Amino acid sequence: MKGEDLTETPIGVLVSGSGTNLQALLDADRQHLLGGGTIKVVVSNRPKAQAIERAGRANVPAVVINHKKFPDRESFDREMIRVLEEHGVSLVVLAGFMRLLTPMFLSRFPGRIVNIHPALLPSFPGVDGQGQAVSHGVRISGCTVHFVNAGVDAGPVIAQAAVPHLPDEGREPLQQRILAQEHRLFPEVIRWICEGRVWLDGDRVRYRNLQAAEGALVSPPLDFDSR
Repeated sequence: MKGEDLTETPIGVLVSGSGTNLQALLDADRQHLLGGGTIKVVVSNRPKAQAIERAGRANVPAVVINHKKFPDRESFDREMIRVLEEHGVSLVVLAGFMRLLTPMFLSRFPGRIVNIHPALLPSFPGVDGQGQAVSHGVRISGCTVHFVNAGVDAGPVIAQAAVPHLPDEGREPLQQRILAQEHRLFPEVIRWICEGRVWLDGDRVRYRNLQAAEGALVSPPLDFDSR
């Protein structure tokens, strides 16, 4: 993990919903674009999640662990750990997984759990980051890939993609444009991790062989004419 070249990284993806980010990862896996990473299992806490169908079409094992059938979070997480270990998973990826993980789960995969959030963290953590961005009138929003800790969308940031919030733009159009960037950013970051180019050192993210970007995104653009 710490800057080393890894030959193979077994990945487990946790999902709760439609699975569009899962689809982006499955497509990247099919094209061998995850840097040695391979999705070994998809785990859903919701029996009717569309993400399960996506996994099936990709011939990836999908396991439903209904959180409502467990007396507490720890027993639910214990079953997820069992399934992930059964499939040899070493990197856990949260792709629209709508459950907080217990300290027990976090300690089982230290520095090996990654999430994507539809906002530029630390702004607008939690539910509906896009709606929060619209209601606050921010001019630049986006998405964030980060390592997971015990907080709510509070782990160390790995990468972000900025998306301009256009004047008078509502939640749905902004959500779709952010989602398009999520589908680009998430597989790329997973590839970096699987190639040993990104890793967590304590509470700090370390990088190897990444190029710095230049320029800036301004919204509305500086030549914006409101007349």
